[in-house]
Amino acid sequence: MWFLCVFYHRLLDFRKPEVEALAELFGEDESIQWRLPEHHHNDTPFHFVHLSSEEIAQNIAKRSILVKGMYELWGEGTCYEELKDSIQSFPDSRKLPFLTSDSTFRISVETFRKALTFDEQKERIHSLTYIPFEGKVNLKNPDHNFFLMEMDESEESNGLPPIVQRRIFFGREVGFADRKLLPTFQLKSRTYLGPTAMDAEMAFLMANQAKASSGKLVYDPFVGTGSILVSAARFGAMTMGADIDIRVVRDGRGPDCNVWSNFKQYGLPAPVALLRMDNNVPPWRSGLKEIFDAIICDPPYGVRAGGRKSGGRKILRGTVDPYTVPEDKRTGHIPSTGAYSLVECVHDLLHLAARMLVMKGRLVFFFPVLRDESGSEVKFPEHPCFKLVAVSEQILSSRYSRVLLTMVKVEPYSEEIEEAARLMHLEFRENHLKWLEEGNIHSSVFKPSTDSSQIQTESKTFKDPKPKYRGKYV
Repeated sequence: MWFLCVFYHRLLDFRKPEVEALAELFGEDESIQWRLPEHHHNDTPFHFVHLSSEEIAQNIAKRSILVKGMYELWGEGTCYEELKDSIQSFPDSRKLPFLTSDSTFRISVETFRKALTFDEQKERIHSLTYIPFEGKVNLKNPDHNFFLMEMDESEESNGLPPIVQRRIFFGREVGFADRKLLPTFQLKSRTYLGPTAMDAEMAFLMANQAKASSGKLVYDPFVGTGSILVSAARFGAMTMGADIDIRVVRDGRGPDCNVWSNFKQYGLPAPVALLRMDNNVPPWRSGLKEIFDAIICDPPYGVRAGGRKSGGRKILRGTVDPYTVPEDKRTGHIPSTGAYSLVECVHDLLHLAARMLVMKGRLVFFFPVLRDESGSEVKFPEHPCFKLVAVSEQILSSRYSRVLLTMVKVEPYSEEIEEAARLMHLEFRENHLKWLEEGNIHSSVFKPSTDSSQIQTESKTFKDPKPKYRGKYV
């Protein structure tokens, strides 16, 4: 069945991967198909999607963060005469069950890149009298919602290409978004926050791409204040986290302001465990494998916080040997740490996921990318156990962005796989940019121009090779 999927005009690269992950979660057996309306650009909020049942479409719309609604399309056209012909040609067997006298209905008018007055909306609704509605109008709680969606020809706006032809859609609402979710979980009302707390909208998107759901165990090796795990728990998953900073996972800012209190605030089940753990030297037993259904994280890459691993600078340099903390000094002891490069961090993350994820489990994590004006192709980390299924870019500034990588485990972990992964890691490290090996992109992002005399000229002449769609920035 084909449905009209209407997106919010935000985070454009994240829209289709989220729907595809949710379709798989709710039982869609095959890869879903997409189709654009005639004369529409790929970044339009209107897309046709083929799903096997109305129930799946309803479930996707209800849980999705970026889907505004799913609709059974009754008709479309470039003008209201074409729309009328299209609606009248739609099979009566699919229309009449929703037009009966014992049901109530409501018709809403929505527009994209244009505005209509209240009188104009009423005029358009009255033009639909050829549809044999027999029920009563109920604006508050109708049995059936119908939507008239209109967009006109327009010039380029917010980086989007111009609309070359007017398009009008009319359809029955199958499913709609939960608009109360994000306001409830917004960060400004969160009990315990840190400088790297993940935005609620992005955390829910990550949980959706990881297919977090009831009965699944989700792990975050860089848990921080727990924002990602809160989103996974909201969808019913059991959660577990770790962080190298014991002050974050154990103390927080007091007994009523810590990671645990964030879960308590929303009435969510507490994590199975929060561990003080180094991702570089994980404490898992050698025989322990395949216990997590998903790993979701935002590794430290040096803009707001740099990566750390166990061992002070002297230990890491080899000037002193590792030592054991005396028994009488262990209470309140905070282990020393040293710099942890992003290349090493991502390699350890992939190694952890290869061992600890179940087959078809998902690894979802952010990876930083410098926005090179040459337009060269970005090479992402690889691992023999994983297949990359989604790449979603969030532009953060004119100089850099972060890309959400979604990987699915397709091969079981073995010693041969581990050796192949090590060789892939060496090749990736040698061929990648120097700032990535250093593990701190702060200097690359914020450093001034090398030739100060040309700053003013360059600011006028430089043209960003990637179109600056507003939806990609927010």
